Amino acid sequence: MRKDRGKTAGAGGIAGAGGVGAGRPGGAGSPTLRGEAATGVRVPTPGGGEILLTRRHFLYGALGVGALAAVGGGVVAASGALQQDDSDELHVLEVPEDAVTTSDELTEVDLSSAVSLVSSFELPYGTLVWANDDNVAACLLPTEQAKPLAQVGLLFLGSGSHAVAVPQAVGQDEGFEIYDARACSTGLVWTEADILDGVWRVYSASFDGETVGEPRLMEEGTSEWETPTIAATAGFAFWQVLPRADGPRRSEASLLKRAAFGTGESSVVYESHGRMSTPPYALADSVVITPRTDTSSIHHQLTRIDARTGDVMDAMVLPTSMKPLEAGYGNTGFMFTFDAIYNYGDGIANLGTYTPAAQVAAAPADGLGNAAYSAARWFRHTRTPTAAPAWCGRYLMVKSTTTVGIDLEAQTYFAIDVKSGADDYYEYLASTGMGSTVVTYTNVNHQPIAGAAEKYCLVRVWAPIA
Repeated sequence: MRKDRGKTAGAGGIAGAGGVGAGRPGGAGSPTLRGEAATGVRVPTPGGGEILLTRRHFLYGALGVGALAAVGGGVVAASGALQQDDSDELHVLEVPEDAVTTSDELTEVDLSSAVSLVSSFELPYGTLVWANDDNVAACLLPTEQAKPLAQVGLLFLGSGSHAVAVPQAVGQDEGFEIYDARACSTGLVWTEADILDGVWRVYSASFDGETVGEPRLMEEGTSEWETPTIAATAGFAFWQVLPRADGPRRSEASLLKRAAFGTGESSVVYESHGRMSTPPYALADSVVITPRTDTSSIHHQLTRIDARTGDVMDAMVLPTSMKPLEAGYGNTGFMFTFDAIYNYGDGIANLGTYTPAAQVAAAPADGLGNAAYSAARWFRHTRTPTAAPAWCGRYLMVKSTTTVGIDLEAQTYFAIDVKSGADDYYEYLASTGMGSTVVTYTNVNHQPIAGAAEKYCLVRVWAPIA
């Protein structure tokens, strides 16, 4: 690229359901959201409240975008001896160097010739956003109060209307705070943690476009297990439970679990006999995880799972000991990112974001990997990845220092502009999956030479130009 601008599942509850009036999301004490008036979403409205950690710690703990961006210009070297596979049936991805096209070979085009700005919204400064649905995005909203530290919000991408869906942690009176959230058109899932006692909980609630259902406790755990990473899609909440790497349960299996929104009944969808390496990645109909193969050698297997049936839709095994930072799925098949450089692996040994250059046929059944991926030509975005990739129509969207869109067929790219006063992670890619639009956001803190100071979270929705 010539330029890169750079416990047991059960029902949980919040006492008292209440309404959200126009311009008054979440009731008294809620943050005022700038933009259009809130929709009439009816949500539970409890009250109460002592701060457990600073707002800065909250921001890093929930997403860590600042910490990720700090490595945006650097390279982390990783080396290791290539081990012999212990199974003749394990089909590992093999890509020669000459089968990989890189972003350095692309030509830049103007942003205005590639995508149009569909809408933009202003939310409270410090907001974090996640979108894997064309209709709604989940927001983690910081408050101006000591407690709650954060609230879960829903942003409706078509209208720009918004509302607080979870005004405080269910366990706030016990010392819990909300740490993470995801949503789709039928429900939301979030995590709460009591960092003083080392306890976490996963909750979900249904959503019908107007009403948020009562929260249900999906699972509870202690610090022997990492706080789960989460996803929401196709009527289900998903969460991934991993033993802490340095803890007493480190030899136990990792689990991907799910529950239908509105129920408290969870099930195990997938078990890995070792730590999964990436958080669950949500598409409209599926999730992508990266479990370990059931072999003595360490192989990470990118695995796409049907959200409704739990069936494996596609699978691909990486070479020994290669550990992706993120894994996803798009127009051409699997995508993954490395924040390290390996001394083996031929065409997929380097730092960056990888995806096949053209569509690869899925081969789901045996979970042994797909030889078609090895036969395909690949594309690598050569910059340090700081977010999972996504697709917006024909464009592959990636985030390093800057969020860029890539047309693999035309061999061109565009960069999304950065607002004055943007935070040091610049314009962040909020979307995952394959959508007709893509959502980006940045937190702006700007003092113009003349005029009032600007301090807000700017969310923007983009669509490809036909």
